[in-house]
Amino acid sequence: MTADLTYDQLKAKQRRLRENFPETMGLRVHRAISWIGRAETCDDDDGKFIFLWIAFNAAYADENVFQVKQPGERSAFTEFFERLIALDEQRRIYNAIWQRFSGPVRLLMSNPYVFNPFWQHHNGIEGFEDWEERFKASSRAFAQAVQNGDTKRVLSFVFDRLYVLRNQIVHGGSTWNSGINRAQVRDGAAVLAFLVPVFVDLMMDNPREDWGKPFYPVVS
Repeated sequence: MTADLTYDQLKAKQRRLRENFPETMGLRVHRAISWIGRAETCDDDDGKFIFLWIAFNAAYADENVFQVKQPGERSAFTEFFERLIALDEQRRIYNAIWQRFSGPVRLLMSNPYVFNPFWQHHNGIEGFEDWEERFKASSRAFAQAVQNGDTKRVLSFVFDRLYVLRNQIVHGGSTWNSGINRAQVRDGAAVLAFLVPVFVDLMMDNPREDWGKPFYPVVS
């Protein structure tokens, strides 16, 4: 199994290459790596997940996400995935997921508490009484995507679950370090911990691609 990329490895590469980075792309990578480093020093899963999601945001979110008329956050990071996958000639993203499939990836995907229709049903919204059938169908479709090596679809499934967890934590729908439903936070943090560094590393390998303009540039 290939070892996960660490903050020290990413930072050393960034220092070695940053003179050739376009300003906006360099800012993205600098910020994302800083939050990856912060996540590594965090000793609780809630904090790790939040810091790694910030690193993910730093890498992908451009000014369009903050416009009044926006396509939605999930569609924005789907476009980011498409760009990464097109550049990922060695299939590093898929291989990272495959290596962890029997661990945090499988556990996350088998957890109903990060499946949006589950919460729609339990919040009394009509039309989601069949959430269990939907969950089983989603699990089958995910397994088929993995088997087919469809990286785009695999990432879509995984980040749909991670986005539910992100909303639950960030919008105050959970208790810090709670003894209830800890598995999804642990597994979500573990999945982000091995995927986000790969995303950032691929960006550094392709600095001249259009990674978008950060909405919050450095202003003197």
